Amino acid sequence: MKPLFTMLAGYNAWCNRRLYDAASELSDEDYRADRGAFFKSLHGTLNHILVADRIWLRRFTGEGDAPTRLDAILFDELEHLRQAREAEDARIVAYVDRLSESDLSGPIRYNLISRPETVEQPLAPALLHFFNHQTHHRGQAHCILTGFGREAPSLDLVPFQRETGMGMA
Repeated sequence: MKPLFTMLAGYNAWCNRRLYDAASELSDEDYRADRGAFFKSLHGTLNHILVADRIWLRRFTGEGDAPTRLDAILFDELEHLRQAREAEDARIVAYVDRLSESDLSGPIRYNLISRPETVEQPLAPALLHFFNHQTHHRGQAHCILTGFGREAPSLDLVPFQRETGMGMA
């Protein structure tokens, strides 16, 4: 399973670079406009993805910031948010690189943010959720971009695989 998670960590960073490149072409007004997404704007959506990643990485590693609100705005300026995103993506890649197959089958125990409950589950399914959650909200961000009449970048897995060779063997 380790090669799968290595690929997903690389794919995550690749998608985020492409998404932030597209976001940087918007006016500040469009970037912050309420477009009816879960977290309203592209600004809110990109912040949420970072919030959730920090929460999960804290659960996985015991290190780093862990916001207590899913709608927290961690960075008000896109450039600062992008720098934090790139640093978080590097943390994700480094974390996955350190994992062994036995780590992936081992348990993880964490507390929920939404209610006072502790959950224990194997790490691999939690990691799958982690990467799937990113994809879900990047899809919303993609929709916001196209709603402005812009051509949003492809975030499909196959172009990433072709470009990097990951997952092709």
